[in-house]
Amino acid sequence: MRQTILAATALCLAGFSVTACQTAEPAAADASVPSVAEDEAAITALLERQDEAWNAGDIEGFMDGYWQSPELRFASGGTVVRGYAPTLERYRTRYSSRAAMGTLDTSDLEIVRLSPDAAIVHGRWQLERENDTPGGLFTLVLRRMDGEWKIISDTTTSAD
Repeated sequence: MRQTILAATALCLAGFSVTACQTAEPAAADASVPSVAEDEAAITALLERQDEAWNAGDIEGFMDGYWQSPELRFASGGTVVRGYAPTLERYRTRYSSRAAMGTLDTSDLEIVRLSPDAAIVHGRWQLERENDTPGGLFTLVLRRMDGEWKIISDTTTSAD
């Protein structure tokens, strides 16, 4: 009798193990979540719109790519500015004329989607101005909010 119970228990455990280890069929892709390629294209388009706005002398249009929140983080030149309004004011002060703004070109973009609503972008920036050509690197953290990608953190360095 005892052997029968042990045999039945072993069969049950073996059946449970096989069932537990089976892999489920892959879930169908959620049609509401854009593909990585679609997100990369949307983020690239955002950065291209920023370049276009900058090159038109439109700092406010350039800032449309940023999260309009007091929690926005912008780090550059050894300082950290927090908030959309202080970041906008920093840009207005630092680039107070069309000549100071020059022509912006961003390049060498490396976009990494971390999740369907978060991404990091590494890239290079270059300004062409009458008397100089400052440039450097940037790292952006983006979040998808209300269906749109927004920069929530920007760390920009200068090659100088």
